[in-house]
Formats: sequence, C-alpha cells, structure tokens
Amino acid sequence: MKCAEAGNMSNGRFSHLLRGVWLLWLWQAVFVSGTGSKLWEVPTTSFTSSSNLSESRQWEHDCQYRHLQEGVRITADIPPRLDGTWVSTRCEVRPGPEFLTRSYTFHPSRHFQALQHYYTDSGCEDPAYSLIIRGKLRLRQASWITRGATDAEHHLSKVGIVVHSPAAKQRLASRLPPACVGSTLGRLMPGKLFELYNTRAGRGCLAALGFSMMEMEVIRVETQHHSHGRKVQELFLGDIHTDWTQRTQYRPTGYQQPLQNAMHHIHPCPMCALVYRSTEQRPPVLHRSPAAHLSLTGRWVSQRCETRPNILFLTRDFIFDPDQHAWEGIYRHYSDPICSQPTFTLRASGHYAQGNPSVKISGATEFVFKVTQVRVTAEEESTAKLLNGSKPGKCGRAGGWEVGMEQDLTPTAGCNLLGIKLPHKEFELFKTELDHRKHPLLFIGERPTDGSSPDRPQRRPTSFQAPMVLCSGGETHPSHRYGFNSKQVQLAVSGADRLAQLVLLVLGCVLLSWSCVY
Repeated sequence: MKCAEAGNMSNGRFSHLLRGVWLLWLWQAVFVSGTGSKLWEVPTTSFTSSSNLSESRQWEHDCQYRHLQEGVRITADIPPRLDGTWVSTRCEVRPGPEFLTRSYTFHPSRHFQALQHYYTDSGCEDPAYSLIIRGKLRLRQASWITRGATDAEHHLSKVGIVVHSPAAKQRLASRLPPACVGSTLGRLMPGKLFELYNTRAGRGCLAALGFSMMEMEVIRVETQHHSHGRKVQELFLGDIHTDWTQRTQYRPTGYQQPLQNAMHHIHPCPMCALVYRSTEQRPPVLHRSPAAHLSLTGRWVSQRCETRPNILFLTRDFIFDPDQHAWEGIYRHYSDPICSQPTFTLRASGHYAQGNPSVKISGATEFVFKVTQVRVTAEEESTAKLLNGSKPGKCGRAGGWEVGMEQDLTPTAGCNLLGIKLPHKEFELFKTELDHRKHPLLFIGERPTDGSSPDRPQRRPTSFQAPMVLCSGGETHPSHRYGFNSKQVQLAVSGADRLAQLVLLVLGCVLLSWSCVY
C-alpha cells in the first residue's frame, strides 16, 4: 500500500503506528531544540558542545565487540575532515549487481575528484570501464534524518569515461539508449578518455548508466585510535538504492561500506595501494581474496554499530547450527549512531535451507529462510507505550508490554503494529571471505531500501550488508540453548531487521514524501 493510500486509513493499525513513531521523532526533535542551535550541533547526548566534536563507543557485549575493545577508541568529527584520498579496501558489490572500486580525493578548496572503476566480475579482476568525476562539495549542517551524519551538497563539473576493452564497449552499448550509443560510444576507443558530461551538456547518458553521486549528500568520518598511536580513518558515504529505477533520485539515509584514508588504513591492505595508484586509464586489478569455505557454524556478530536507511541503528548477533539447519538472530536497535541508547531488541529464530551457487555473484550462495518465532523486548518506555497501543490479539499480550520484559509474538502470529507476520519466508544470499588477518567474514544480503521483503526469488538481494565476524568465544549449538526442533520446516529468515525498519520507514514517508510500501 502506498503512503498516500495508508494516509486515508483511520482507527486502524497504521494510525497507531504513525502516532507512536511521530511521538518518538517529536521527542527527539524537542531534545535537539533544547540543546542549542549551533550549525554543527548534532542531535544526541553523546556529543559535547564544541565545534569539533568526538564520540566514543561503549560496547557492552564482550564477545560481540572484543576486537574493538582491545585498545581501540573511535571518534567522529563534526564537521567531517575530508582532505586527502579515500580508497576501497575490497571489491565492492552494489545492487544490480555492480562490481567496483572507488578512489575519492578531496581538496581544501572543496573540489573533489572521484574515480570509479567498474568490473565484470565479483573479484574486480576484469575491468570494464572507469569513470572520472570532478565537482565541488559543500558541507551543510548535522543531519536531522541520519543522526551522526553531516548533510552536504555536491555539484558536478565533468564526468569522463574510459572503456578498457572492445567487449566492455559492446556491453555498454546494450545498456545505453540509441542517442548515447551514436553520439558517445561511436567515438569511444578503449583506453581513451571521453567526456560524458560537463556543465553545458545534459545528463541523459549518465542516467542511462544508473550513475549518481547522491552518495555525497550524507557524510560521516570515523577515526579508530589504536594503541601505539596508530589510527585508521573511514569515510562513510550515502547508501545506494536497491531498486535500479530509484537510485539516481534517491537521497540516502544510510551508508555504503566505508572507504579508508589512504594514509591511515588497516594494515596490511595490499588493495589500498593498488586502488590509490590507479588512474582512469590504469584501473586496479585486484588480487583474488583468500577462498573461504561457506561454513555457517558458530556465532557471527557485527563489527560496528550499523546504520540502515530510514533512521535505523542496530547490531546483529547470529547463531547457526548447520546440523539441524537451525538459526537464531538477535537484532539490538538503538536511537543513536554509536549504539548506546537502546530502543528495543528483536530475537528471531527458525530454520533455513541452502540452495545453489549464485549465478549473479561468484562465490555467493542462495538460501531460503523462514522465521517461526519472534520475541521482542522494549528497552525504553516510549517503545513499550507504542506496543501497548496495539489491538488485543494482534501484538503479543495486550497491555502487557513493560521495559526489559521479553514477549513472544508467536501466539498472535506476529505483530501487526511492527509489520511482523509469522511464519515468514525470505530468499537470501550469503558469501564468506577472509579478512586481512585471515579471519572469516560473513556477508548477508542487503535489505531492500524501501523496507519491503525479499519474499520472492526474483527479489533476492544482489548486494550485501556490512560483513560480520566469527566470534571465537561464541556458542555453536543454538539447538541446545533455544530448543530448536529439527522436524520443523527446514527454513528460517536472515533479514529480521527489516521488521523494525517498517516502523521507522513510515516516518521517512511523512517527512520526505517518499513512496513506500506498508
């Protein structure tokens, strides 16, 4: 149902949902207005009142964030300091799928130069074409939509393209409209720079490529302060819409995977040097990442406080038992970008079935998940009040929501207020890699930007969320702890964070007049 249609509903679950979310947002807005009106003031209590602000994470789960606790302090500057070159640390996967590496350079004059190298393969070993983008960036104020981020405006001056093979030129021709093929690709030779756009020309060919630099509209820079004075700086830019038709107009509210400062990056990082030295004529050819056998056994946890589109901050904690195909996911949701102010916790469980290798992304595997049980814990009073506004029999025990008390939603077949329906099936995509320390990483399919569900095979993700790490001290047998029954349907769900996303997605529709699905 579109937002306009949902707006006509009265005395229904949507009105309760909207009222509760609006009150939560209004409370945050009142808090912001009470803290002052400085241009760079950020709406969170975790920041000081100085113009050069910093924050520090306080992680409470010893296994989940052990690697960040080992002498590492993380700060975020407001406004962000961008001067320098920022590079990809791995072959990036965007929805589509698209495979690319990025190298962005920012100058004190506010001008920037961005290099985007596109590839035919998920290992970034076969370059197809490169884009060189020049423009100007103006930082604005701290974002009211994505807390902890800075809003910005970008203006493009030139966009050039270099194709790297006749085959790549032919593939581009199949994607572009006839006008672009005739006027552009007809004169394009491999290895030669051709100008696709300047301030006097239109953007028709850029749009046909799905090209957009709207990622520059939301910016965050984090600095990891390691022991012995070493530091790592990461640049978070806006997320890319999972729907190709929406990506050129979409104003991001979440982040892509971060770029790292070329001078302050994780060591060793051989890819960093390759990307840093690249040019539009010489794209980096990456070394194949160490192979990692897809084994889900054990406990996988978030590496950081994660940001999702539509004002979501969360951490994920998964346990898999391949022997019984059992699975449980714990999604801890917060109201701030350092995950220090909990709002509610969602615990989902069920079973899963492993499918075939992906034909779209080499090394990835298809899965089908079905959640059979969901438990929710309200972590703050406003969330408990919102849930207590649900109709009897529609969201746990009516009027029984209390802060810190977990409720099982299985008896009510989910929760209409949260958009939870049980049982629920999703079509997923998993991939594993080894990081620079040869530690396993787990990539799980990216959630749809509009808050909908990949409930059909054709809606299976084509890109990934932030990688999770294998927790060496975690439990590896969820069936012993949570009483899984192997005779249940051999399926589960890996994307339960979208259940909470539906709540805050409504707010985005109201504030920004975006289209959404309820």
